[in-house]
Amino acid sequence: MNFEGTYVAMVTPFTQDEEIDEEGFRSNINFLIEKGVNGLVGAGTTGESATISHEEHHKVIDILVDEVDGRVQTIAGTGSNATSEAFSLTQYAYDAGADAALLITPYYNKPQPQGLIDHYGCIAEKIDIPLIAYNVPSRTGTNMDVETIVEIAKIDGVDAVKEASGSVDKVSDIYRALTHEGLEDDFNILSGEDSLTMPIMAVGGTGVISASANIDAKRMVLMVDSILNDDYTRAMELHYEMLELIRALFVESNPVPVKTAMNIMGLPSGPLRAPLAEMREENLEILKKALKDSNLI
Repeated sequence: MNFEGTYVAMVTPFTQDEEIDEEGFRSNINFLIEKGVNGLVGAGTTGESATISHEEHHKVIDILVDEVDGRVQTIAGTGSNATSEAFSLTQYAYDAGADAALLITPYYNKPQPQGLIDHYGCIAEKIDIPLIAYNVPSRTGTNMDVETIVEIAKIDGVDAVKEASGSVDKVSDIYRALTHEGLEDDFNILSGEDSLTMPIMAVGGTGVISASANIDAKRMVLMVDSILNDDYTRAMELHYEMLELIRALFVESNPVPVKTAMNIMGLPSGPLRAPLAEMREENLEILKKALKDSNLI
C-alpha cells in the first residue's frame, strides 16, 4: 500500500466523565476530511493509547472506520510492547475494516534488532493488513538503526516507517539504503516530527503523520502537497508560517498542548487521561500566543 500525503494522528476526545466522546470524535473526523487530509490515525499514541482500555481501543477503531466510510485512508494504532498484544489489536483492526495499522516499536523492553524484525514479521505474516512501523526513540528507548529498518522493509506487508528519531541525516541514510535494495518505490518514509516534515520529504519522505494537523490541517496539507508537486518555494513559506505553532504544540508532552489547543478552539477534545496533567501556566501562554498569531483563535 502506498502512503503519501498528510495523515493526522488524531486525539481521542473524552467527555468530562472521561468516557470516549463518540459524537465529538465523529465531528473531528469530518472536520479533518473537509480540510483535505489523505488519512486518519485513530488510537495511536497521540490518541492516548497508553491509557485507554482494550475495549476503548476497539471502539475508537470502529468509530473511525464507520465514520470515514472509505473517504480517506484509515490507520489504526495497534502497537504494544508485547508482540501478542500488538497482534491481537492488529487483528481487530483488520476485522474492523481499517486500511492499515501503525505499530510503535515495543517500548521499555528495548528489543534487539532481530527481535524488532521478528515482531513486525510475525504480525505481517499472519494478518493481511498493511503495516507502518513507528520509530520514536524518545518515547520507547529504542532507536531502530538503518539496517534494521531496511530488513523490516523487506518483509511483505510492512509498507512504511513513521520516522521520529529527529535526524534528517538518518532519513537520508534510510532512503539511500532502500534504493540500494531496490525498495524505494515499495516502502514509504513518513515524517513523525511535524517541524521536520519539509526536510524529511526533501530527502525521500512521502508525507507526514502529524499531531499538529489536528488543529492546523489546512496548512499542513498545503505544505505537503506543495512538496509533492515540487513547489519548494511555497512549501518553505508554509513551513516557516507553521514553525512557531508546531513548537508550541510540543512545549510539553504530546498530546497535552494539542488537546489544550483544541479545547481553546472549541473543537472536541476534553480532559487528559492521568498521569498526563494540565499545562503549566507559562507554557499555556506560549500556546495561546501561537494560536493567536496563526489566526486560529
